[in-house]
Amino acid sequence: MIEWVYRRAKKSALLDDLIVAIDDPRVEQCVGQFGGKSVMTGALHPSGTDRIAEAVRDSDADIVVNIQGDQPLIDPLMIDEAVQPLLSSSEIYMSTVKTLLSADLYNDSGTVKVVVDQDGYALYFSRALIPFSRDGHSIPVYEHVGLYVYRKSFLQKITELPEGFLEKVEKLEQLRVLENGYRIYVVETACKNAAGKSVDTAKDLAHVESYIKANNISLDTF
Repeated sequence: MIEWVYRRAKKSALLDDLIVAIDDPRVEQCVGQFGGKSVMTGALHPSGTDRIAEAVRDSDADIVVNIQGDQPLIDPLMIDEAVQPLLSSSEIYMSTVKTLLSADLYNDSGTVKVVVDQDGYALYFSRALIPFSRDGHSIPVYEHVGLYVYRKSFLQKITELPEGFLEKVEKLEQLRVLENGYRIYVVETACKNAAGKSVDTAKDLAHVESYIKANNISLDTF
């Protein structure tokens, strides 16, 4: 699976380098076998953000992209969509992605929702339904896609911030940024397979394998 993520991410037009942050020699061996690059990190990081921060600590990169290793169908275009705002504006320090959510997942606590302000910055992320239409009107609801882009200096700052109350309650590490008064720019992706294909369980893996087979998808298919 990590090879699928790596090879598809490698097709991004805006990435200068691609490194797998790992804490297990078995994963290191796997990445090496398909010709990928990896860096060993500590095994006790509380979040992926902290692991990424260690992985790039000695790098001269200005912008860092956190690509989840459990999304074998990630579209490289979505990576470019998320990176572009930081290239276009020096005032943006962190960005992420959203996509329209189907109504059958509105009440799924495993699906994270996001609402933004008029300038596209996140107001809140939640496992609950946001926004909630009191009068029952049909309104768009957006799912948050776990792809993050940071300026390296800001990434290091995030790891120094204390865990917030809302972060603990919702179990969403991005809320630490909002709770401490910083902003996250949110891009609406044009990609069709932006969310819903992550692999966290054996059932998820079987679902993705079935999806790949049914749709005749290969590493070169987008």
